[in-house]
This record gives sequence, structure tokens and C-alpha cells, in this order.
Amino acid sequence: MHRSAYPPQLVRGRALAAGLVLLVLMLESSEGAGGPVQVFGDVLPRLADRRFTQVRDGNTAYTLSVPVSVAQWEARAAELREHILACTGLWPPPEPAPLNAEVFGRIERDGYSIEKVYFESFPGFYVTGNLYRPLGRTGPFPGVISPHGHWARGRIHDEDLGSIPGRCITMARQGYVVFAYDMIGYNDSDQVAHSIGGEAEYLWGISAMGLQLRDSIRAVDFLRSLPDVDPARIGCTGASGGGTQTFMVAAVDDRIVAAAPVNMISAHFQGGCICENAPNLRIDTFNVEIGALMAPRPLLMVSCTGDWTANTPKVEFPAIQSVYRLLGAEDRVGWVQIDAPHNYNQASRLAVYKHLGKWLLGEDDESKLGEPPFGLEPDEAMLVWAGHERPAGALDQRGVIEALKAQARAQIAASVPRDAKELAALPGSLGVTLAHSLNVTRPAPGDVRAESLGPVTTGSLRGDRLVLGSTSRGDAVPAVAWMPPRGPRSGRAALVVAERGIASLLGQGGDPRPLLRGLLDAGALVLAIDAFGTGASVAANPASQREGVKFFTTFNRTDTAERVQDVLTAIAYLQSRVDVDRVDLVGLEKAGLWCLLARAFAPSVSRAALDLDGFPGTDEAYLSDLYVPLLLRAGGVQTAGALAAPGALLLHHVSPDLDLSMTRAAYAAADAGANLRAERERLSVSEVLRWLNR
Repeated sequence: MHRSAYPPQLVRGRALAAGLVLLVLMLESSEGAGGPVQVFGDVLPRLADRRFTQVRDGNTAYTLSVPVSVAQWEARAAELREHILACTGLWPPPEPAPLNAEVFGRIERDGYSIEKVYFESFPGFYVTGNLYRPLGRTGPFPGVISPHGHWARGRIHDEDLGSIPGRCITMARQGYVVFAYDMIGYNDSDQVAHSIGGEAEYLWGISAMGLQLRDSIRAVDFLRSLPDVDPARIGCTGASGGGTQTFMVAAVDDRIVAAAPVNMISAHFQGGCICENAPNLRIDTFNVEIGALMAPRPLLMVSCTGDWTANTPKVEFPAIQSVYRLLGAEDRVGWVQIDAPHNYNQASRLAVYKHLGKWLLGEDDESKLGEPPFGLEPDEAMLVWAGHERPAGALDQRGVIEALKAQARAQIAASVPRDAKELAALPGSLGVTLAHSLNVTRPAPGDVRAESLGPVTTGSLRGDRLVLGSTSRGDAVPAVAWMPPRGPRSGRAALVVAERGIASLLGQGGDPRPLLRGLLDAGALVLAIDAFGTGASVAANPASQREGVKFFTTFNRTDTAERVQDVLTAIAYLQSRVDVDRVDLVGLEKAGLWCLLARAFAPSVSRAALDLDGFPGTDEAYLSDLYVPLLLRAGGVQTAGALAAPGALLLHHVSPDLDLSMTRAAYAAADAGANLRAERERLSVSEVLRWLNR
């Protein structure tokens, strides 16, 4: 059983944040010290943040936002395809290794043959299955990959509600070459468990869904490598979890020219297995939009009355049809609904034969697309490893995980820029993975909502209380803006983000600590925020719904990612002010890490001084202090630092164990080595101010 997708260390972190707020409350009640609760105590209800309570999951009902133009859809489709590949650990796309396919054990029957197959998805990890071919016909034939879903016996399962051998035999008789392959953990694919994956693996983009999607892409490679298969006519069909695989591989691999996902595309159920729920996958999207990525290629949506596809004729089909209509391909999408429970029964199969027959065989005569009786072979004749020795070097589960990590490390090492051209390519490689890891946006100044909550006096300072957010997210970021005594000089502003929030800038009685005083004295407008889950953000949102949600990170950003977004939102707010021409960024303690991740997406920041809090960059440190799925697959904080080049970047309290080689290489490639400074010690306030005041 897979553990809760919301990491326990984040639950502990939220408890710690709540404890800090309680401590501030105790101090204020006894000594009157300044802090976030005192600053916002009378307006806490106005800081309600929907991110704490409107938590998405696999049973949330979603509505497709219909694109208004072809250009808008094409841009969204490209972004989504990239997102799926990144979330499943397939971006940058891995270099395909030789398949080293073995096809053997041929059985010949009436009008078809069956063979056993294995080939390497990547070195040491094997895709296993059966190849069904027509007999008595001359090719080349169209090919069909056939993922099986969660049937008890996988690709050899046969019953009235669903027969994988039945549909493969029938399609081979009709003139297809069909490859039925094991989902991971089923039958011969036993190198890993079907439940593979957890927070530690997700950091590297390793998941059950990622492995299966890679296998499906490689299954297309395999079919196209066969001399009797027409590489321009490849289809895919599967039901339930195999339906998820069908629309996922069709979404990212345009070599699939016709598809028929069965009983899976739903607006209110996104799949209940770990193999359907890669981390980050459905943040700001859902299966209907992913299914629409098949457009304008032919798609049949098969549904039934007895499961979550009961609304397909009225909900899911019209939504996807709107995309096909936009693209002028309305005749290429259709639906059928079978009065049955969850299935891939004969009635469903007949509908699929008709669809694939039209688009892959060019056959409209339904009498040629029926399903005659078929027989079954004994298990020994179908199972690949029955009486056959496994290849030497086949990996076990730990070996698979380590091999995938090694592949990721190799891609990261290959992305280290050596010159300006390679530096320019970094945003399109690891930068893409980092963007889809964090799932943050760089708001345009006009997209930021800034509401005044009134003035506040803290010690000797007078500031403006604000709540910041975007126009669509429902976020509410507590903030205080302090003006320098004689007004901002040269339009300068500094955003300060602290691990414990705004209170970190204030001393006893609310007087400014040296950093705040120094920035104000230098003529900077200073904006401080209580990032997500810190300071008043916790006090104003005590009823969080973020714990205990199944597959939490499939649908929601982690606390770290939300904090990075808050930093970007605050930067955008400062840029929207007419009195601000320059924005500097200061991160204190662990907030320096959030700010470094944000800096990768904020090229307009002038100078940044970021405390990395001795973060060692180990897997364990990411899990406990900076958990975001895919973050290590993207290269972590060193990639973020590299993407900041050539901007002025001070990193201090840098652990000797933290690898910053990519960051240093990027600054060297940009011929901007003088703009990067990294110090092991935590620098004094005066040193930080000296850096910022240049």
C-alpha cells in the first residue's frame, strides 16, 4: 500500500509553523512585542487563503476551459505535453537505447499467430508481452499497442467483462499486428512492484506511471521496428488503467494516429491507482483536457452506464468535441456508451473494431469487423519467462531506481553549460523540468491583486498592510510595505522573505532590526511577506485541509512550491508599482532556498542576497526541508542558481556538501563570474547590505 502522498515531514513543518505563531501570540500577550499577529490581528479574516481549504483530489469535479482560438489551444497543448513528460521523468527526453528485442515461441492458429516478446525499455529493464500477427495476409499491417489495465491476470485475462487475448486475436484476424504488453508488476514484468514510488523516488521523477509511459512509448518503437508493420498506422486501445495509458501515450506520442480509451476519461474521477497518479501531473489540469491532446487525430471515447464514465455523452464528450471542432476535425471524434458495469466487454470491443477499422484499415464494412469465437492458450504458451531464462543483467527494483537516478544525473551533467550557446539552451532542458516541478507562474504586473488592509505602526516605523494574490488563484499573502523616511531613492525596492515571516524583521516592541533599518536608510522601499504557511498565513487559516489527501501531490503544490509562488507574486507586485524601477531580493534562513528557486523565474531581479541555511543538497535534506516532486530530476537548487546567471547573486551560509558546480559554470559561460559570490559562513547584516547597495 502506498503511503500518504503528502509527506509526513511537511505535516511536521506545518505543526512547527503553527507553534511559532503560538509563540508569537504568547510573547505579544505578555510583552507587547511586534510581530505578524499584532500587525494583522484585526484583519485576519481578510487573509483567508483558498489554498488551505480548496484542495483538489482525484474525485473533484472539473470543467474544461474551452480554448477560444487554434493558437491558444496549440500553445496550451504544447505546454501540457511538455508537462506530462516532465512529470513522468521523461524530460529532457531520454536518448532511446537499443531495444535488443527477442521474439520467440510462435504459435499458429486460424488466421493469426502469437509470439512471446521481450525487449529493453532501458538497459536492464524489460518490457514483456505477446505479439499477435495476421496469417494468410500480406503486409505491411497497421500496428496496435494494447495496455491491459488492472485486470487480475493482466494481459492474459479473459472473462465476459473483458478479454485481452480476445481483442488481440480478433484484431490480428482483421489485419493488425497487435502487441499486448505487461503493465509493471504484472505477469512477466516482475522486476518492480506495481506500487513502486514514494516521496524519495518522486524527487527524481521516478514513478509507476513514468515507468509505464516509458514502456508504452517503447512499445510503439518496437512495433515500428517490425518489417511487417506500417509505421504510419499505429493505434492504441485499453480499458480502465489501460485506458489511462492509452490517452496518456496518445497525448505525448503523435505516432499514435488513432486511439480508443475505454471507460476511463472522466471529469470527476481521475484514476485510483498509483500507476495513474504521477506527482504534479494534474496540477491545473485533468483527464478530459489530457484526453483532448489526441486532437485532431481520430479518437473514440468508449463509456458505460455503470462507472465514472456514465456522463460521457453529456459532459466529457462535448468538452473534447469542442477542441476537435475548433481544429476543424469534428468528424474524427466519437463516443459510444454501453449499458454495463466497468468493462471492456464484447459490445465495447465491437465499437473499437469499427473505429480502428475505419481509420487504420480503411474498412467501413462492419461485417468484416466482427468478433468470431476465439480460443485461449495455456499460460505456459503465453508467459515470456515460462521455460525461458531471463537475460543476464536484469535489474531488481532497487537497481531500476538507481539506474533511473543515474540516467537523470547523466542528463544533468550533460546540461552543465560550457559556453553562451549551451547556457541559452538550459531553460529549454532542465529549466523546463524545474518549471513543471514547481508549477509556479511569473505573474504579469496586471495579474497581481493588491488590497490595502490599512496602515500599521510597528515601533518607530509606519507601514502599509497588504494582502497580495493573483487574480485567479485565490491566494492571500500577508505583506507589509515600509517606505524609507525620505522616500525611495532611484525607484529602489527590496523584497525580504524570512522563514518565520515578517516578525523576523522586527525586534522587541516592533522596532526594526538592523537589516530592515539598513535597507530603509539606503533608500529602499521594503516589502516583507508571510509566505505560505508562515506567520499570519497560519494564524488566518487554521482549518487547513491539506493533510491526508490521497495522491496529494498529483493535484496540489507542496508548501515549498506555494512559497516560491508567493515570492514571485510579491516580486510582480513591486514591479507593478509606478514608484519602483529596481527590485532586490533578500532571503533569510531557509527562505533563502525558496527565493533561489523563485529567482530562476524572475530575471528582472537586480541583486539577490540569499541565505542557504547550510542546506547540504542531499536527498534527505530535500525531503525534510525543500520537498517538491521532480526537484532533483531538474537539478535542484544548483539549476535554479544557473538560471539566475548573469544576475548579481550572493549565496551565503553555503554547505560545503552542496554542489554548485552548474551554477558556477553558468556564470562562467555568461562571462559574469564577478556577479556570483558564494560564502560558507552566514554573512553579517552589514556584509549583506554592502552587496545589495552596490
